[in-house]
Amino acid sequence: MTSPTRPVRVLHVVVAGDIGGAERLLIDLATRPEQTRATHAIALFTPNPQLRAKFRDAGLRIYDHGPSALHPLAYLRRSFGPFDVRWIANAIKAEQADLVHVHTYASHIPGVRAAKLCGVPVLRTEHGLHHYTDPSCALFRRWALRSTDMVVCVSDYVRRFVAAHDPVMIPRLRVARNGVDTHYFSPVPFPSDTPFTFGITCRLEAWKQVDLVIQAMAHLPDRHLVVTGDGSQRTGLEQLARELGLTDRVRFLGYQPDPRIAATLVHTSVSASRDEPLGLTILEAMAMGRPVVAFASGGVPEIVQPGITGWLAPPQNKNGLITAMREASRSSATARDMGKQARAFVEHSCSIETMCREYANAYATLVPNPLSKAAHES
Repeated sequence: MTSPTRPVRVLHVVVAGDIGGAERLLIDLATRPEQTRATHAIALFTPNPQLRAKFRDAGLRIYDHGPSALHPLAYLRRSFGPFDVRWIANAIKAEQADLVHVHTYASHIPGVRAAKLCGVPVLRTEHGLHHYTDPSCALFRRWALRSTDMVVCVSDYVRRFVAAHDPVMIPRLRVARNGVDTHYFSPVPFPSDTPFTFGITCRLEAWKQVDLVIQAMAHLPDRHLVVTGDGSQRTGLEQLARELGLTDRVRFLGYQPDPRIAATLVHTSVSASRDEPLGLTILEAMAMGRPVVAFASGGVPEIVQPGITGWLAPPQNKNGLITAMREASRSSATARDMGKQARAFVEHSCSIETMCREYANAYATLVPNPLSKAAHES
């Protein structure tokens, strides 16, 4: 007699301070139990009340560790000490979780250790690659990777990188691109009777290279730029705009809880990130009917098609970025037409439904036959 099954019970381990692509992907995933064929809860370590509130407002079940430091000593204590690992293990037991899903670098080691204590598999979403190249992240990096049962990469670029870094992991790697809710991120009209305006939405950190976009604006007279987001670089970026005499053409909106606001103000989106793993904000802009200017590096060429959905500049080439932005701003009509094709690409290849289906398959691979509680107890 076949034992009754139930949805896979997933506990996500999140150690984070910012609200970025990983955190937003998690909300998209965890709020769709029917599509992922799983129930979701979060074991959360964060010092950021906004992040905690964002998860709660989404209706997610949270095991809240309380305000949690993220400095290096706290990372070492959390990863290698007994207390936080035991706390995560207790959350696994309380949730009766079948699977631990880790997302951020700081969650890798404690999440794996807790899962091993409880005898459940670990799935890891590889959102980025910084921890592979940063020497400060080297301690037990390989052990955490090899102790993970499956790694879901957000792009083919990330999969190739991880495979080259540790070929042993190749059989455990698969790709699930970030998905966009195409109902929430629906097309909006182009601005009318306004100068051609570019938009960049991201955390204002060094690797996002917003400074290159602001510098490019000095070579694009009569063009405007809207910068949405916050971070450690914001003060310096505002100073750069002042020094270049661009305060009347570069506008800083700060962090916006609703990322759709910026799209209504711009004609074309820009990304200047260094080796962007994929680019969730790029996909969201495309879903809202905005073409994209970006560097042809990382996972970006997988989603931005030159001459169809946007313009690509040679990697790390500021003059190339200026040329691409100049070409993009020649015609609002052309940008509008390419924005329609960008929307069609997202609907076909990067929808939230496609992403959830890929994760449902991943969960089912690791937990093929979750027993119902009654069957398990019997």
